[in-house]
Amino acid sequence: MNQPAFVRRFRFFGILTVVAVYLLILVGGIVRSTGSGMGCPDWPKCFGTWVPPTAVGQLPANYKEIYTEQRVAKNQRIAKTLDKLGFKQVAAQIFAHPTQYIETDFNATKTWIEYLNRLLGALIGVFIFLTVLLALPYLRRDPVVFGLAFVSLLLTGFQGWLGSLVVSTNLLPEMVTVHMAVALLIVALLIYAVDRSQRVGQDSQEAELSWTPSAGLSLWLWVITLATFGQIILGTQVREQIDVVAAAADYGSRANWVEQLGLTFKVHRSFSLLLLLLNLYVAFRLYQTRSQRLQRLANVVIVLLGLEIAAGVTLAYFALPAAVQPVHLTLATVLFGAQFLTIIRYRRQTKTQGQAAIPRVVA
Repeated sequence: MNQPAFVRRFRFFGILTVVAVYLLILVGGIVRSTGSGMGCPDWPKCFGTWVPPTAVGQLPANYKEIYTEQRVAKNQRIAKTLDKLGFKQVAAQIFAHPTQYIETDFNATKTWIEYLNRLLGALIGVFIFLTVLLALPYLRRDPVVFGLAFVSLLLTGFQGWLGSLVVSTNLLPEMVTVHMAVALLIVALLIYAVDRSQRVGQDSQEAELSWTPSAGLSLWLWVITLATFGQIILGTQVREQIDVVAAAADYGSRANWVEQLGLTFKVHRSFSLLLLLLNLYVAFRLYQTRSQRLQRLANVVIVLLGLEIAAGVTLAYFALPAAVQPVHLTLATVLFGAQFLTIIRYRRQTKTQGQAAIPRVVA
């Protein structure tokens, strides 16, 4: 059965938006691995202009004092607001964190890396807005699709605000972690919206008559997906430790950084083995269902996990090569997306088969 034109349009643009979000995560990893996070000390402009400077001579002589003062003033306002809302501990952390008083030297390369990261973020905001417009036909047919797209747009706006806090707090670790968590949530919502949108006119064709649901498999799918989410969050904390160690070593003696990392790194490294075992078990269970769709997804998950572990081993035993860091992060987020898609497909396939098995009563 041919899909309506609005379904094809939403699917195309939705997939394009998901790919763009993953590209932004990759670029964000490049920003972190090159130390370009503070390439632009203000937000949303960069050094007070929409097109950043290319040489330090274009800046005032006291530019460090200017942007440090602006950042501290902004943090004071944020901290007071959070304090009034009852988030006293968070407010204290934001205001008291010493990194907000540190201003880095101007570096044109790092400035433009961060600026391009922001441009891509703005472009994704436009993409998601257009995705919401393309979801309007679903308001009557399936309001959940429109709701998912709309919430993604709201979260994107929230993510932009979080990005401004990341800059104003000079990459405060807690802010970086929340920033990544929200990005993963946006990815999950968009994947669900795109997949659900394809149900229009296709529900009767979804059932695989030869497949066999597996008891408890849905729970295991959630376990591995949430475990990957937790591993990514742990990874952001490891990345923050690397930044601290690198700064203390004046970005030299890179081969000694790993041995100076703390317990979080050891947990992150060991947990990858548990993740591998869990995913192999779930893949075995998916193969037992005899569903070709689910088997293909299981293959994708295992390949992504293998590449992710290989990248992790390279980082741990080959002096944390900067080029591998963003790849490691991006693979982890794509793995999370593939696992979440498997949950959706398994749930839908189980539900569709259950409906198909209900005998029709003929009057």
